[in-house]
Amino acid sequence: MKKQIGNLFVVLIFLIFNWALAQEALQSDVSKINLGVFSEAQILPIKLSYSINELKKETNDSTYIDSNLSYQQSDGSWVSLPIQLRARGNNRLKNCYFAPLKIKIKKADANETLFKGNKSIKAVLPCLLQSDKDDNIIKEYLIYKLFETISPYYFKTRLVDIDFEQIKNNKTKDYRLKGFFIEDDKTLAKRVDGKVYDRFVHPLNQDALASVRNAFFQFMIGNTDFSQAYGHNVKLFYIDKKMTPVPYDFDMAGFVNASYAVVSQIQGESLGTSSVTERIYRGFMRDAAVFEQVRKEFLSKKGEMIAILDNNAHYFEDSKSFATGKDYILSFFDILVNDNRFKNEILNQARNE
Repeated sequence: MKKQIGNLFVVLIFLIFNWALAQEALQSDVSKINLGVFSEAQILPIKLSYSINELKKETNDSTYIDSNLSYQQSDGSWVSLPIQLRARGNNRLKNCYFAPLKIKIKKADANETLFKGNKSIKAVLPCLLQSDKDDNIIKEYLIYKLFETISPYYFKTRLVDIDFEQIKNNKTKDYRLKGFFIEDDKTLAKRVDGKVYDRFVHPLNQDALASVRNAFFQFMIGNTDFSQAYGHNVKLFYIDKKMTPVPYDFDMAGFVNASYAVVSQIQGESLGTSSVTERIYRGFMRDAAVFEQVRKEFLSKKGEMIAILDNNAHYFEDSKSFATGKDYILSFFDILVNDNRFKNEILNQARNE
């Protein structure tokens, strides 16, 4: 009997030892992930060249066109690598002059370049040829940076200066644009040791804190163009045995207030607003303690959020656009600090179904 117990003890120690080694190896693998183009923060000059007509003609998710991407190194030299492109985003594909991009880079081509570790990447360009096109891009980029302050799980981004050569009828036309790269879903999942989850999960079955944080954040930026349940502009990740929502695509948000933005409809029904700048809380009812915790979290991050806005003010071409955006974020905090407004505009608006 004692011998059996001794053998079981040895087996148990062996299993624990191997589990510890596996965990150490896993943590080591995660820490060694190459962030590639997202490893630095400064704006990156790039060059792109392709036919907009050809890009928009190929709307199948698996169909890409061949192109090249060049980027400028810190010493002023340029590096070029072959890429494949396709348009993404149904609304912007239909309504925008410059469609958002999905970029694929072969591992062999990415090695020894800034894009090592980024086989797939998204790029956001201005929508329309309007005077505020770049300011709208900066505001949408800043939304991603604001989200970083209130969640440990977010899509990394990198602002870019784009020298775009449009190819049309054997002629070319050059544009200077602001844009930004967005980390791919699978890259994010690998970075946080999680998995992308593409199935329906009701928000009430998602992590309570993460779900409420997302709802507060969407309310802060004035965005109703999302669905945590159906994965519309929200990607679900399975992290630490919890379903965690991570939002993206914010061009319809009131903070951006793009000229082409329209008030969202849910199953063909209006939300009762006439402007995208009107806030509506779209989160679900949760325990009051969760709401209060998230409320305190946001209030504690106010200074950091405003600093992010102020530190990027120099990117704006129109100072009024920056000031209006900053005031819009500040107005959210006016709601949070006022008990009556917090109750009436957030708590009482939480959905039951």
